[in-house]
Amino acid sequence: MSHNQEITSLPSLHGSPKTLAEDGNSPKGAEIEKYQSPESDGSPHVEIDEVTQKAKLSDYFTLLASGFALVSDGYQNNLATVFNPIFKIIYKSYYTSAVSTRVSNSLLIGEIIGQVGVGLICDLVGRKTAMVATTMLIVVGGILATASSGSTPAGLLWMLTVSRGMVGVGVGGEYPACSTSASESANEKFGRDRGKVFILVTNLMLSIGGPIVISIFLLIINAAGYKGTTSPEDIYKLKYTWRICMGVGVFIPLSVFYFRLKMMNSKLYRRNAIRHSPPYGLILKRYWRTLLGTAGTWFLYDFVTFPNGIFSSTIISGVIPGAGLVKTMEWTLLLSVLSLPGVFLGAWVVKYTGRRNLLMMGFSGYIVFGLIVGCSYEKITKIIPLFIVFYAFMQSSGNFGPGNMEGTISAESYPTSIRGTCYGFSAAVGKAGAAIGTQCFTPIQNHLGKKYTFIIAACCGALGVLLAYFFVEDKGKDKLEKEDELWRQYLVDNGKGDIVMGDGSSNENNAAGNVEKGELSYKE
Repeated sequence: MSHNQEITSLPSLHGSPKTLAEDGNSPKGAEIEKYQSPESDGSPHVEIDEVTQKAKLSDYFTLLASGFALVSDGYQNNLATVFNPIFKIIYKSYYTSAVSTRVSNSLLIGEIIGQVGVGLICDLVGRKTAMVATTMLIVVGGILATASSGSTPAGLLWMLTVSRGMVGVGVGGEYPACSTSASESANEKFGRDRGKVFILVTNLMLSIGGPIVISIFLLIINAAGYKGTTSPEDIYKLKYTWRICMGVGVFIPLSVFYFRLKMMNSKLYRRNAIRHSPPYGLILKRYWRTLLGTAGTWFLYDFVTFPNGIFSSTIISGVIPGAGLVKTMEWTLLLSVLSLPGVFLGAWVVKYTGRRNLLMMGFSGYIVFGLIVGCSYEKITKIIPLFIVFYAFMQSSGNFGPGNMEGTISAESYPTSIRGTCYGFSAAVGKAGAAIGTQCFTPIQNHLGKKYTFIIAACCGALGVLLAYFFVEDKGKDKLEKEDELWRQYLVDNGKGDIVMGDGSSNENNAAGNVEKGELSYKE
């Protein structure tokens, strides 16, 4: 079958095939569903049944649930920005850089496990099941983290480490579960404009988690009348402040739990899932180059952005000696807010630049601003507002390019049946970069100097540009159905045409049958 072949018949949920409307590839993805009713006289009838109505509403439920869930994930990712400086005050000499790194990395290690494991689950079992399971993990882990206690500081912090690891599995699992669902729903409702919608319900939601957690901290600490001393009264206020911040992280995912229960697996998943014995060898054979691009660039992005986010308050407090906890967090809030414009700008220009070009532009921002701050560190840190602005420019360029594009490209580069698996693997490699970057951050500062954290960021930007140029393919102009069709043809060409596809909600079919009948295709 030619890649440019145009076929308009699609398998229905029941009855005979339904027909794609002439404007079926319009931005709104409008479709007229037609099928032969068993009681009919043989003529086609236009009918939208209860299942179809639920499916159409489910796409909006999915986008809403995914967006709010990723706010929760961004919140959890940035909690360390708050509790790291608090624990340094409460536990003083005990809360060493090694302990701080262990507590921070527990979330990241959990995320790696969740991204790989749930990535497999959301392909083999379904998007909805994966999303409900990750919600429960975040809620239970968050409750345990909030209630962390021990007879010694070591006991409390170990309980917190384990609990944050459980939260991390849930947070990590939401990356493939929510992002694949959001991409498929955006493709269904917005067609080729899905990129902008996808960015607004994924990276934007992740990015605003930082300002939210810092704002909540500042509201609580100021309302409590914290004076910035080490008196027992102020220490007590800090102790319940970090627990409240942890507790808020439990309620955010619960707020959209209802919508997760109401959503359905996407139409693409219902038609294209491979739920038994996926051909992993063929996946690697066909997509190894793509995986190197998506996973490699994600590794470099997280290697830079996570330690710079988690330790941003540490960086700022080092630049402003004696600033105190509240003032440091106020500057950190300003930094996190100034990093947001990159998300909006990237969402606006992506339809003009293309995915790969935008990714390279963002990495180029690391080169420019990383070198400016790193090479002039001793001078620029004497002018605090100027330092914050250029630091924010570097962070914002990360959001503008790789922050927006890593998820977008990873969701668009793979067919539906293996999208969660490949997306989860790419994200997990990214989180490995985050864990390594977090582990290396303090040694780099201590042994090479603080300016080298920015110079190394610039080096990562240069590597990111090269990886994106040689290994990332821009498929933003194609509808997701195109890669599904190419994958089916590839399975047939490699002797796997008997693989059963579909989740069982419609008549099950195999790859060869659909390729021969032309029951699933795309329009250019």
